[in-house]
Amino acid sequence: MPNNIRVTVWNEYRHEKKDAEIAKIYPDGIHNAIAKALRTHPHLEVRTATLDELEHGLTDEVLANTDVLTWWGHMAHGDVRNEIVDKVQQRVLNGMGLIVLHSGHFSKIFRRLMGTECSLKWREIGEKHRLWVTAPGHPIVEGLGEYFEIPHCEMYGEYFDIPQPDELVFISWFQGGEVFRSGCCFYRGRGKIFYFQPGHETFPIYHQPEVLQVIANAVRWAAPVKIVGFREMAQCPNIPEPMEVITLEE
Repeated sequence: MPNNIRVTVWNEYRHEKKDAEIAKIYPDGIHNAIAKALRTHPHLEVRTATLDELEHGLTDEVLANTDVLTWWGHMAHGDVRNEIVDKVQQRVLNGMGLIVLHSGHFSKIFRRLMGTECSLKWREIGEKHRLWVTAPGHPIVEGLGEYFEIPHCEMYGEYFDIPQPDELVFISWFQGGEVFRSGCCFYRGRGKIFYFQPGHETFPIYHQPEVLQVIANAVRWAAPVKIVGFREMAQCPNIPEPMEVITLEE
């Protein structure tokens, strides 16, 4: 039997407490909607964490026991403490998976790992959103068809200021005509990162089965690879003795 994947679902949890209409859609918060869906999948151990908890819910103990972290943020990116971002970055470089959702593109952690502004165009009128699969053999698209649609969504449009994705899994078309790279995979150190665009808080997107399936698939894809004896990425060791015998000419 495979080992369980330990998942921490992180959310600002600010919109749901400030806006009654959003609270109707996500009465227990976006994090609990995602966590509830993930708990229906075998071999996933799921916990939640939010911005206003101690250390944003991401204590050393929590991070040490997290294989994959999902991140949803929007209105309070600046409230995330830099020392927490530092710790999350090091965990990713050392193998923890990171799933960045929707407006998390502007989070400190995503911009840090991308090294770019991560800016884009947007429009919020609730138009139709069609996501096309561009990598039909990729594990993140397992169980999907050639495309799926979200009836009402916030538009994100190109140019999206990110590095060229290592793997592009989805591209999106919006009813107003824009397109967007909406499912992007990156490798950083030993860690894997997936950015997934859908998820604006004013729409019930995290109740849609296809969206939740993609997140569950991404969690399994991003889980750490078991490797023995690999160094911490922050280390830069000197190796004075070579593995093989070397005869140096004078």
